[in-house]
Amino acid sequence: MKLGQKMPYAAHGEWKESKTKKYMPVSDSSTGEVIAEIPCCTIDEVEAAIQSANDAYPAWSGTPVTKRAAIMFKYRQILDAHLEELTVLTAKELGKNMEEARGDVLKAIEVVELACSMPNLMKGESLMNVSEGHDTVLYREPLGVFSGIAPFNFPAMIPYGWMIPLCITSGNTFVLKAASYTPLTSFRMLELLMEAGLPKGVVNIVTCSRNEAELLLTHPYVRGVSFVGSTSIGKHVYTTAAAHGKRVQAQCEAKNHALVLADAPLERVAAGIINSGFGCAGMRCMALPVVCVEDSVADEFVHHLTNLAGKRNVGCAYDPKTDLGPLVTGEHKKSVTDWIAKGVQEGAKLIMDGRDCTVKGFEKGFFVGHTIFDHVKPGMSIGESEIFGPVVAIKRVKDFEEGLKIMNESPFANGSSIFTQSGHYAREFAKRTHGGMVGINVGIPVPNSIFPFSGHKDSFFGDLHVNGRDGVAFFTEAKCVTSRWFDEEEKKITKVGTWEGTSTKC
Repeated sequence: MKLGQKMPYAAHGEWKESKTKKYMPVSDSSTGEVIAEIPCCTIDEVEAAIQSANDAYPAWSGTPVTKRAAIMFKYRQILDAHLEELTVLTAKELGKNMEEARGDVLKAIEVVELACSMPNLMKGESLMNVSEGHDTVLYREPLGVFSGIAPFNFPAMIPYGWMIPLCITSGNTFVLKAASYTPLTSFRMLELLMEAGLPKGVVNIVTCSRNEAELLLTHPYVRGVSFVGSTSIGKHVYTTAAAHGKRVQAQCEAKNHALVLADAPLERVAAGIINSGFGCAGMRCMALPVVCVEDSVADEFVHHLTNLAGKRNVGCAYDPKTDLGPLVTGEHKKSVTDWIAKGVQEGAKLIMDGRDCTVKGFEKGFFVGHTIFDHVKPGMSIGESEIFGPVVAIKRVKDFEEGLKIMNESPFANGSSIFTQSGHYAREFAKRTHGGMVGINVGIPVPNSIFPFSGHKDSFFGDLHVNGRDGVAFFTEAKCVTSRWFDEEEKKITKVGTWEGTSTKC
């Protein structure tokens, strides 16, 4: 596959030209230039991808898990060799700076490494003589075809970390709906996966609209759906797929809050908030866009925050000197600037405004600079809804209890953090916060992939999260086999319902 103006889709292990008449643009976020066009695949093409995955399943699921893991070992080596290529591609189509884009790819590699241990992760349990003469063994087995609907903001980590490695290494096959804004990284990573020796049809990629993607939720061959995106669509995915008998994991929106207590090292904390709130231009569900600060230190904290933000370089995503890159599209830029205008209308104090940000030589890029609101009150939507941009809101609180209450009133509960030197308050926070991923003096409390990405409330719908043992359980099902063997005497039936020499009922 060669990256160019009109892109193909992947089914049956081949790159195919779509028969659609509708193509969607992919832009270089720093220049605004259209660098590729991707097909809005037809219903028939989506169905063909599902059929391809279903056809590949019997042979792939019958392949020993050690051989499937060997492909992941090879894939990990190939990804390492192409790390910088994938980093630039991610930065270009998405807008993350080079360090953030590299981290996106490295987090995908982290889950590939976890998938390499699948022979151990899939091991079941056994107990001899669970009942007299009976032994039971539990096996974990693949289910069949899974589909994935990926968002634009992590084109490497989410499809090729959260979704594909554990799914296919446990013996399933996969159909990915790549994000329309950022599909190029996904296309290239599949090409590299094929290079690692993946058989034809095990992973397939389509790009399409929501209308065609509905088939990924309802098709009888699809056994489960992994989704990442907005809460409104996540609820639809969950209810529709579950109603059709699928298992579902739907990772959704967030509005993560931090609580900064008076005893925290404020300048150090402000640096952490800069990274978590403005990193990836705020386009991540583990951003930290709201900070509850104790009144007694709020002025000092805001001073440190604005001072540090003012020193950061806004620029081209693939310029190594850039701290804050552009947003993904012009449409998304407008959404973020509209949110900023709404914050002003709601009465929050705008102390740093990034709406008029321009970068010399990249005037058509989708840039929004660092934006900070102070005195954000309960009920203001900018402090409660996901903006997905470089916007941080300060909520002033009188103490720990008020801050925790404000945080827990949010319908979202992906992550939450506290900054303090008090072991008592840190422990109370860990026990009582609604956040599923909790930071103690950690601004981005995303766990290593050996643990689950465990959002709560309206940030997640389903039972089993991505990654960790949850991820393995999601892509497999348990089968318990109980066996018994008879000696010559036990083969003789003395009366119906019992075996000679035992009291075990048949």
